[in-house]
Amino acid sequence: MAKPNYSFAKRQRDLAKEQKKEEKLQRKNAALAETTAEGEAEATEASDEAAPVEQTTADDKPAS
Repeated sequence: MAKPNYSFAKRQRDLAKEQKKEEKLQRKNAALAETTAEGEAEATEASDEAAPVEQTTADDKPAS
């Protein structure tokens, strides 16, 4: 009977653990980027609504 190769099994476990860690980090970064993009879009919309620019012309000014 063949002797088990414990080094190979440990290496495979370590690679699987590293891969899971990378996938989790990518999911976190994607979620963070998505919320940041949404926050920037909302901030832009809020600033556009908060400060409407009124244009005046010479006809609008009262005569002194």
